[in-house]
Amino acid sequence: MAIEEDVSRRIVRDRTGGSFWAPAPAHVRPVLVCGGYGVDGNRMRSLARLLARLATVHSPKDLLLVAPGAYGPAARIARQYGVIHLHEPVDPHALLDHAREVHELGQGDIGDLAALRGQKVTRYASPDHGRPVDGMSVARRLIQDWCYYDPYTGDVTTILKVLEFQALWRRVIDANRDIGACVGMSLWKRRRIAAFFTVPPTHPPFFRQARSAVKRCASQGRAVVTWATRIPAGLIRQAQAENVPVWRVEDGFVRSVGLGSGLQVPASIFVDRRGIYYDPSEPSDLEHILATTPFDTHLRERAGSLIAHLVQKGISKYGRSDRGQMQEWDARGRRVLLVPGQVSDDLSVIRGGGAVQGNLALLQTVRQHNPDAFIIYRPHPDVVAGHRNGKLGNDVVMAYADHISIEGSIVDLIWQVQEVHTLTSLAGFEALLRQRKVVTYGCPFYAGWGLTTDMGRIPAGRRQRPLSLAELVAGALILYPRYIDPLTQIPCEVETVVARFDDMRIWHPTVLMRIKNLQGHMKHMMGR
Repeated sequence: MAIEEDVSRRIVRDRTGGSFWAPAPAHVRPVLVCGGYGVDGNRMRSLARLLARLATVHSPKDLLLVAPGAYGPAARIARQYGVIHLHEPVDPHALLDHAREVHELGQGDIGDLAALRGQKVTRYASPDHGRPVDGMSVARRLIQDWCYYDPYTGDVTTILKVLEFQALWRRVIDANRDIGACVGMSLWKRRRIAAFFTVPPTHPPFFRQARSAVKRCASQGRAVVTWATRIPAGLIRQAQAENVPVWRVEDGFVRSVGLGSGLQVPASIFVDRRGIYYDPSEPSDLEHILATTPFDTHLRERAGSLIAHLVQKGISKYGRSDRGQMQEWDARGRRVLLVPGQVSDDLSVIRGGGAVQGNLALLQTVRQHNPDAFIIYRPHPDVVAGHRNGKLGNDVVMAYADHISIEGSIVDLIWQVQEVHTLTSLAGFEALLRQRKVVTYGCPFYAGWGLTTDMGRIPAGRRQRPLSLAELVAGALILYPRYIDPLTQIPCEVETVVARFDDMRIWHPTVLMRIKNLQGHMKHMMGR
């Protein structure tokens, strides 16, 4: 009995089952008359007789016919008695929130869901012969009579696992209903962004102009979503004038195999309603999650398993370790520090760098505080690829560093150092995962929670809660981002995306990516 109760509880709590992705109904009534699965011509005539009989028992104003097809016998009876007829898919839970009883011809989703919710359900084999439906019998049938498959792997799984997937999809779709328009999105990224924001069977439209996007959202009472680093001029001002929320979008921390600057589309994004994680001048959803979430045992254990998998597989933001040979240098017994370079005009540097701005200033500051250390400088991969600004000449770097590392994976490099000193680089977060000491000179999202040595200014009063590494990872990699399976294009959890990193066929470069890579290579060569 325990599993039947668990199935019922989850379906009702998470509002899944049936056409849960469909829009809310335009009309609701206390008495529903529904056609079950496979309602054909003969069944429609039976449904018409059932509706006619119920219209003599209940006030037609209390009845609602829910059946496909705008025409036919049942539709005619509905018009005759003045009963509203819903013939397009609707969210069954939104219907049942207002229903007192359900009358269903044959077996169908709405009757099953109503029974699981403990509502009065009568199911008819014919218009004159009905019987009550018990919620536990529905749950037992769902468990015993069906075989369930994991939509991501195709493997046989359990109903409870499928209900977890449906609960995630429901949360994503419900959040997407609040989005009215997308603006500031690169053309090459739009198909993937559309998949992230889909409300079946469509997605919010893309606009080039801020004014058009704001006008549409103001008329619908919805939010504008915009890429955080490509906010169109005037968007914030116009949105504030129309009382339209602006949500910022950015790449996730476990993103893809390949660079975003090289036109590899993301498998994870953030949709931040408060601000954005790299700007400490204002609160963000991530900061709020880290400051307020009661991380339970299950979430901490899940984060611990994720950490172990990321570390073992050598996974970072843009892929996984190539497990190349260890890099060689002669530190002569000195502490080895890694200083990861960043893109000079990146907003995480401009907004989060604080008093230290840019790679050269960071190198100078690190050397000033660590005169006897062996310092390794690692240029940012986007800069090395020639896609972004921030390149420093070798002679400039070597005035403060002892070694320049370009080849291989940065996560392999992190294993070879004792400390990572950074402005706001994600390399600092990845070093924490690998139990390295991290010193921050700006204000990255992972600073201020008791896990780093912070030389920069931390927002007063907003990051006073000490976190464990598992709690930081739970917030940053599980709760804050959205993920999409790059193979099936449906929402998923972080574990699914991480598993896809093993399949390089998914991440093969497109023609456009090859052209972009060639352009970056030429730019890099010309800049030597």
